Amino acid sequence: MIYRALFNVFFKRLDPEVAHHLVVAVLEFLAAVGVLRAPRKPRDIRVMGILFENRFGLAAGFDKNAKLIKPMHALGFGHVEIGTVTPRPQPGNPKPRMFRLPEHKALINRMGFNNDGAEVIAKRLKKLRESSDNLPVIGVNIGKNKDTPAEFAYQDYQMAAAALSPYADYLVVNVSSPNTPGLRDLQQVEALRPILDATIENASGKPVLLKLSPDLADQDLIDILHMVKSTKLAGVIAANTTIGRNLKADPAVLAEAGGLSGPILRSRSLEMLRIIRQELDRSYCVISVGGVNTRIEVQARVSLGADLVQGYTGFIYNGPLWPARLAKID
Repeated sequence: MIYRALFNVFFKRLDPEVAHHLVVAVLEFLAAVGVLRAPRKPRDIRVMGILFENRFGLAAGFDKNAKLIKPMHALGFGHVEIGTVTPRPQPGNPKPRMFRLPEHKALINRMGFNNDGAEVIAKRLKKLRESSDNLPVIGVNIGKNKDTPAEFAYQDYQMAAAALSPYADYLVVNVSSPNTPGLRDLQQVEALRPILDATIENASGKPVLLKLSPDLADQDLIDILHMVKSTKLAGVIAANTTIGRNLKADPAVLAEAGGLSGPILRSRSLEMLRIIRQELDRSYCVISVGGVNTRIEVQARVSLGADLVQGYTGFIYNGPLWPARLAKID
């Protein structure tokens, strides 16, 4: 209730990206002075050969530069997926590039993979690993630089995987963001295979997952899943943000380009989860993300076959106590 009041009075009036940077600064400070410190918890959930302390994690996009892993863990996330990280640093798209739809607890973003680059983030992760042994499971989401031609995209994933995999627990190939021109074209099977092969070969033996778009037609999704079974991928994440706008809201905000996230994704995310589990047996990891707001919804995803569940937009609207609540499932 306190967070909701603060959001309505204070954060709601700020530019969303300014508010995000303010929250990041506060979290970094609280972690630095020891106020936010994760208690040690048993790890007894095994997924991809990795032990997790709970099934709920932070989706990629919130902590792009691996600066918030410890505070996010302290708030209750059992795993933190950082990124998307590209081989070279890039500023992302011009501002403004993030927009709220508070009546739907939704966001539109077109950030454009703004990040410090693989070399800097690898050094940051290395230092973190060396300075602490009480960390969550760390996933690293990787992508291509905006100016890399599609035919050379595999080289970007290769470089990012080689630089970051020594410090990651798992890697995620992101070809499904709507905010890098031409990126989603790489979801076509013939374009995707060399990217996956290059990533797996440079993953230091770490599990590699593929993040999928909710805007895929069912048959295209099934075709990709058939290909997944012919590779050494550990599994998939479903789903990324959508370019769809199937909701009633301020027309000016809805007209903004970018990926939409929030409860509007719930239905499609569940549909994809059902299809994926029909195609992939339990030897494959499936992480379900999109539209998760309550502990009951997390439990439902697990009951439908998700090994892990992630959230991001719900954290923005529900505040710092939210992850710990959603992590408490059977």
